[in-house]
Amino acid sequence: MRSLLSIGILAATAVVQKLSEALKQSASGDQGIVDYALNAFTDTADLFNFVQSNHVDCLLLQANPTLQVLLDQLNREAIFLPTVIIQPEPERPLSDCQFTYHAAVRQLSVQQLGQLGLAIDQAISKFIQLSPGSAESGMPVTATAIEALATHKSLMEQQLRLAEKLKERLGYLGVYYKRNPQNFLRHMALEQRDDLLRQLKAEYREIILIYFLNEPSLNEQIDNFVNVAFFADVPVSQIVEIHMDLMDEFSKHLKIEGRSDEVLLDYRLTLIDTIAHLCEMYRRSIPRES
Repeated sequence: MRSLLSIGILAATAVVQKLSEALKQSASGDQGIVDYALNAFTDTADLFNFVQSNHVDCLLLQANPTLQVLLDQLNREAIFLPTVIIQPEPERPLSDCQFTYHAAVRQLSVQQLGQLGLAIDQAISKFIQLSPGSAESGMPVTATAIEALATHKSLMEQQLRLAEKLKERLGYLGVYYKRNPQNFLRHMALEQRDDLLRQLKAEYREIILIYFLNEPSLNEQIDNFVNVAFFADVPVSQIVEIHMDLMDEFSKHLKIEGRSDEVLLDYRLTLIDTIAHLCEMYRRSIPRES
């Protein structure tokens, strides 16, 4: 059974019914398996509270004159999600440019609901490629470095979670080509690059500390580390450098305590395991030539 996509809906009751029917038809092409978990609301506050406390994969929002208030609220809370805005009837059109959120927003009229499943997939695909801070992202310019870091962290976490969901639904095939080169380590600004390397070093340190403790979360932590490295196209040599830097730090501490640092040789297994995870992700994600 394929993984469900959690959809948050804000629309009038009649429109919710149309959206539900359109998604059921979209899902019925595969032996009736339902692909979507729908969470529908008619009140903006109810939807916002739901999004804050639950994992939501995509938003379906009926266009209305007050919709920008919700989008601004999501921006302030650094909540970024793939979004499809359903335009009203032709006699009451709303301009696309009225809504500012990010560049992964798709617009769809009620006459195009037969394309709703495709629009959701397109919104998610575009969202995974967003790069915070770039003009193409369509995301707001943050006032402080702290806000910028929070925005980047929130966006990356959601992108990684959606990438995992896509792998569950579609397998690894094609994930390699979902990566956005603007998010690659070698293309980052110096400050952003340093932040990412600090994050990777901190995560790898945690992996080392629990590696021989039979910690149930070990594989998950390695996978999280590898996901970040994969989407940022971090070279293996950089991961080796992070490992060696940490080994040097641990060695100095052990020597200060008068203890041998030979035990650190065992942690070569940690490095081998991590690189093996990364290689497996590349192996399974690059489509094979026919």
